[in-house]
Amino acid sequence: MIEDRIALIAAARAMSARGLAQGTSGNLSLRTARGILITPSAIPYDQLTPEMLPLIRLDGAYGAYEGDYRPSSEWRFHLDIYLAKPAAGAVVHHHAPYCTALAMARREIPACHYMIARFGGAPVRCAPYALFGTAELSAHVLQALEERTACLMASHGAIATGKTIEAALAAAAELETLAQQYLLSLAAGGPALLSAEEVAAAVAQFAQVYGPNIKKA
Repeated sequence: MIEDRIALIAAARAMSARGLAQGTSGNLSLRTARGILITPSAIPYDQLTPEMLPLIRLDGAYGAYEGDYRPSSEWRFHLDIYLAKPAAGAVVHHHAPYCTALAMARREIPACHYMIARFGGAPVRCAPYALFGTAELSAHVLQALEERTACLMASHGAIATGKTIEAALAAAAELETLAQQYLLSLAAGGPALLSAEEVAAAVAQFAQVYGPNIKKA
């Protein structure tokens, strides 16, 4: 368990170092054998220590947690994602500039680049606005994440999931890059979009090419 706590703190600090979060904005969580470790509310990432991370039990009362510090105000959509998506091992939420700019405009990311396959297909949806930390927002997020591994949230930010905290953080960074490229393409007159068939082919190819790279025996 201590290894999980150390990994989550390392990812939180890496998120800040990569410019995906400022101050205490954003939050991260990790599925473990005992439940969900999540970053606490209102504590800068560089001040976190392993014992500060609250643990939300998947098999306990909804929202109940163990620990001395209260979970992130966004604990609800983290918990609901894990309950709805058994394959999700980690969740990263950030307010990075380009994703947030699109979220402020309430624009989804269309099939502008084959890397859309990284997130399960096109588009990367933008969930409707709801007050942060609410059940309404969580419901919107779950809908936006149907058959997707990432989404934007209107006037808020972005969410990316992964099998591990490292994978979720990498996905969050790649989503920010895709958002930046999409915004730049709009300034150049707008992107030529891939067809549904081209996106499907990219999703299938992505699963093969970007799967585990096993060393030959």
